[in-house]
Amino acid sequence: MNCNKLIEEFSELIKNKKCNPYEGELKVGVDLGTANIVLSVVDSNNRPIAGAMYPSSVVKDGIVVDYIGATRVVRDLKDQVEAIIGVPLTKAATAIPPGITEGNTKVIANVVESADLEVINVIDEPTAASCVLGIRDGAVVDVGGGTTGISIIKDGKVVFTADEPTGGTHMTLVLAGFMKKSFEEAEEMKKDKSLERDVFTIVKPVVEKMASIVSKYIQGYDVDAIYVVGGACCFNEFERIFKKETKVDTIKPIEPLLVTPLGIAMNCSV
Repeated sequence: MNCNKLIEEFSELIKNKKCNPYEGELKVGVDLGTANIVLSVVDSNNRPIAGAMYPSSVVKDGIVVDYIGATRVVRDLKDQVEAIIGVPLTKAATAIPPGITEGNTKVIANVVESADLEVINVIDEPTAASCVLGIRDGAVVDVGGGTTGISIIKDGKVVFTADEPTGGTHMTLVLAGFMKKSFEEAEEMKKDKSLERDVFTIVKPVVEKMASIVSKYIQGYDVDAIYVVGGACCFNEFERIFKKETKVDTIKPIEPLLVTPLGIAMNCSV
């Protein structure tokens, strides 16, 4: 997939706290995720320029539960990226899970604006991801911490969106219950690559449930490919289980956590 080169480039910029050379106007995206907040910057040609990420728990299921904390994180990320690039950032796009209320959408935008960024676009998360993936037909499934969002795309246009309350948090809850661990301990286990095989065996029923939800939504839309993104689909076996349950080819880009944040920045236009 051509998108993998973009994602890999963006990942290296974040890890190394560096920026690519650029000319012209920059576009900024802010992704207020359940597990991570990511600020991304691309140029007018949608090439990654810089970015920063912070693990956070200020958002649950698309709802901001710690407004002050969320604002502080976004402001800190903005300061970090401005220091790397050397220019002020003034405008941004942000994103929401499909199906959240207008009030919650406004709160998410207000968080970004409280960090001194004018919000000029709000896009749903799976649609943002589809811009990075460059697909014209298929289903994009964004598996976040609290919810799983789906967008069905036909001829380059979104024809259906939905969101279901199941995601990485539910994996952690299942793992915590099975292992008799605290939520925090289970979350660390889930992220530990050395434990992945054992952890995935325990959380596989959650993935199967996600896949059954997607199967229900894509019926009647003649979907021949599913693209999975989001931090909660990072398990090696994730797409295999999805394909087995849905009977549809399932594709996962590298570093699926970074796909949606990059797509949000690409949509930073009126």
